[in-house]
Amino acid sequence: MQSYQLETTQTLQYHLADHYQIYQRVDLQNGDSHWQSMESPQPVTPLQKLPISSPKQFFFSERENLFSFDGECFRETVPEPEPFVLFGVQSCDLTAIAYQDQFFAEDPYYQARRKQALLVGFDCLTPCEYGFCHTVNAGPGVNPDCADIILHRQPGGDWLVLVSSLKGKQALRGLNLPAADSQALVGRDQQVKNCIEQFEQDPSLAQGIDQLSNETIDNDFWQQLGLQCLSCSGCTTLCPTCSCYGTRDFVDDTGQHQERFWDSCLYESFQREASQHNPSEEAGARLKRFWTHKFSQQTVKAFGRHGCVGCGRCEQTCPGVVGVHSTMKRIVAYQAESAPC
Repeated sequence: MQSYQLETTQTLQYHLADHYQIYQRVDLQNGDSHWQSMESPQPVTPLQKLPISSPKQFFFSERENLFSFDGECFRETVPEPEPFVLFGVQSCDLTAIAYQDQFFAEDPYYQARRKQALLVGFDCLTPCEYGFCHTVNAGPGVNPDCADIILHRQPGGDWLVLVSSLKGKQALRGLNLPAADSQALVGRDQQVKNCIEQFEQDPSLAQGIDQLSNETIDNDFWQQLGLQCLSCSGCTTLCPTCSCYGTRDFVDDTGQHQERFWDSCLYESFQREASQHNPSEEAGARLKRFWTHKFSQQTVKAFGRHGCVGCGRCEQTCPGVVGVHSTMKRIVAYQAESAPC
């Protein structure tokens, strides 16, 4: 990787703004943040909390038209976005984008947006409130395979710039930055290591994940946990790796159309068949399916990693207290109670 020094991120932002639409994280007064299009880029502040919405919305649209029929011809409505930058994506969300890249590898709608995107990642230097990215190999340092450009805040306030893809190299063309020395790279590794050491130790996470991977949890546990699930879809909506969708047909003045929209495997009707048979009618069965898909060996075999990137958004939003931390603690406690004396 090529590495450079940068005094302020605005130098890079204004350079990229000549060729890309820039989206960056904007902090709100209540401490939350969200992604916003920026006509005039703002300085990037240290991360206090992950944006409540993940960047998956930029590639896997919450609602989009798939094709139209005017009475004579079917026409695909593949989007044609202008080049854009996601500036300041954290390591967990970048890992999730790489995960979605595999899931939607053959999807022309997703890929039309993805090919136009430049990903500028930020190393995290302090743990998020609910985050455990290091436990699932998704941070806190940005994986070079998941970003085009990586920015690392150095102790003195300057930035280390790492170029990790050809697209990133081309994006920096014409911006004359001084090269970074090897000590800057050593310093980055040490800061990321220090961040990992600051994470609160939660042994139930690793134990619960291991038990889910080995599928050793009986159905009684899921039935008990299902009593707490409200099937509100808050966790699946915010989860950066969830990709369930449904489709519907509709007619308007321009003809017939089919659109797809975000769906949730936690909805009672998600697996209901035309015969009205429903293999996951009970909330416990749906929770089992959800968490197994996140941590099963089949998921690791298919995608090369777990389907969870440790962002903790599910814990943050769940009104039924069945987010990842709560669920793993319950799994460990249940298995301990069920173990023979």
